[in-house]
Amino acid sequence: MITATDLSLDRGAKNLISASSFTIHPNHKVGLVGSNGCGKSSLFAALLGELSPDAGNLTLPSSWAIATVKQETPSLSQSALDYVMDGDKEFRQLEEKLAQARLNNDGNLEAVLINEIDAINGYSLPARAGELLHGLGFLQSQLSNPVKDFSGGWRMRLNLAQALISRADLLLLDEPTNHLDLDAVIWLQRWLKGFVGTLVLISHDRDFLDTVIGQILHIEHKKAKLYSGNYTAFERQRAEQLAQQDAQYQKQQKEAAHLIAFVDRFRAKATKAKQAQSRLKRLEKLPDLAPAHIDSQFTFSFEKPESLPYPLLSLNESRCGYTQPSPKEPIVILNEVGLTLVPGSRIGLLGRNGAGKSTLIKSLAGELDILNGERYCAQDLKVGYFSQHQLEQLHLSSSPVDHILRAKPILGEPQARTFLGKFGFSGDQALEQVANMSGGEKARLVLALIVLEKPQLLLLDEPTNHLDLEMRQALVMALQDFEGAIILIAHDRYLLESCVDEFYLVANGKVSDFNGDIDDYQQWLNEDKKQSFTQNKNQQNGEQEKSLDKKQLRQQQAELRKKSAPLKKQADQLEKKIQQWQSQLVQVEELLSDSELYQAENKTQLTKQLKAQGSLKNDIEEHEMLWLELAEQIEDIMSSINEDK
Repeated sequence: MITATDLSLDRGAKNLISASSFTIHPNHKVGLVGSNGCGKSSLFAALLGELSPDAGNLTLPSSWAIATVKQETPSLSQSALDYVMDGDKEFRQLEEKLAQARLNNDGNLEAVLINEIDAINGYSLPARAGELLHGLGFLQSQLSNPVKDFSGGWRMRLNLAQALISRADLLLLDEPTNHLDLDAVIWLQRWLKGFVGTLVLISHDRDFLDTVIGQILHIEHKKAKLYSGNYTAFERQRAEQLAQQDAQYQKQQKEAAHLIAFVDRFRAKATKAKQAQSRLKRLEKLPDLAPAHIDSQFTFSFEKPESLPYPLLSLNESRCGYTQPSPKEPIVILNEVGLTLVPGSRIGLLGRNGAGKSTLIKSLAGELDILNGERYCAQDLKVGYFSQHQLEQLHLSSSPVDHILRAKPILGEPQARTFLGKFGFSGDQALEQVANMSGGEKARLVLALIVLEKPQLLLLDEPTNHLDLEMRQALVMALQDFEGAIILIAHDRYLLESCVDEFYLVANGKVSDFNGDIDDYQQWLNEDKKQSFTQNKNQQNGEQEKSLDKKQLRQQQAELRKKSAPLKKQADQLEKKIQQWQSQLVQVEELLSDSELYQAENKTQLTKQLKAQGSLKNDIEEHEMLWLELAEQIEDIMSSINEDK
């Protein structure tokens, strides 16, 4: 287990964590949360042995293998698949020893090493590495590509896959979803839920935390405190504690005011001097309570646009893509796009990585000219466009105040600083150079510049990358009150579900209405994956199957039916279990909807029901995936039989 006893951590002269104690048990999944700069990364560094405690102790088993995601990737000619396989260091060591044994013609050692590799499932490592890469969005054709051919974001995915394959006892992940799209985030959630080991996860994605973790380690006011339950349960517990703290603080302030009034009134009277002195001593002994800070430091909103024309923007029978130098043909990504945006539109874009979501937003924003068709834009339309390259276009030598005054010269510096305060740039932070700012601070500055323009249309491409939980919540609240139109690409499920009314699916070169929610999209991903797998398999096996004679086909069909029988039986058993658990989950969630359960005297019962809810959800999701895999296998077998008839 990981044990912290009176732990204190400093970075330079700044104390981040002070006199904190907590215990993380083996195989527990813990979310590490807190405001930017509170010490989360420093705690990771301490767990990795890169930073020593300044006081107290932080211990973990010396035998534990620890894995984390590399922040840099060298420009290697090694293939993506081989690079990911390097994450299993034990396999690579055994592989090297085996090669040496073969060079030495040492048959005995060779046999021993082969058994050791087999014992750690080493011979399935290429398949497992390929599965990880597919889950993170890589195509089969990309697995053999050299690492140096991939961009920075894709290299980070390679590093993540390398960490996941390592068979670590302790997995430390710092914002693993930042470089992922929604498809990969959904896949990673499932993978981490099935991870056998201890997980400590830094994330600002509340839905991701809710799905994956079972405890929260919260750092606030230099204290690290462990809470049971997922992020939603933590928020509920913390709100109750803050309410109690605020009540105690108000009570204390009232008592202090009474004591001070008595002392001020009777200090000069000899007959009351002793009583005044005793009250002064009482005042000194009052506990040092701080007021509860429930409100976020970020409180911004989009001002009402000066006008809201109808429609704001539309594409009609448009082709979207990229032009190339003549005489090359343009690269067409999307065909026959028809989309009309009106005030109040709340659209979320869904689709696999590379399907064309960002291309569509760039075409709407006017950053890409449409290849043909019609793009209508309302007169004097102001578009608030957020994407990662907007962060790169900030002036590195300028301050946030400089950016605001450059955009709105009519504002004075005091007004600019007041405006920036809503986005967390308080005091001298508003005067610091952008070059010294974090990714989260740059994202907040870009959002501030968008709000300043009073846009009628917001085109947001992954706006939550690098934003912490408080800023994400502030963005959700601001978007919910926005009167114009929104198109949103995000891997943050909570943001999508809170701010989007309708979804469009970008797939197979088309943009179409998607009648469903994120759960339905997840099902679509599974079916699309299954269909692609079946098509590839049919293409590979088509010629071979044609060459079989009728007798061989009948024998093959009989074998396939025999093979499918136990799979069907197992799938039926799983389906019954899932139905039982779903019924139990309904009962548990009915109990959790009772407000009396959250009273202090019912804490034990609440904890029991929350654990039951988490356990049932995990069981249902894990076994649904097993059932889906079995169903895919059965369907593949049956389709093979039907095709052969």
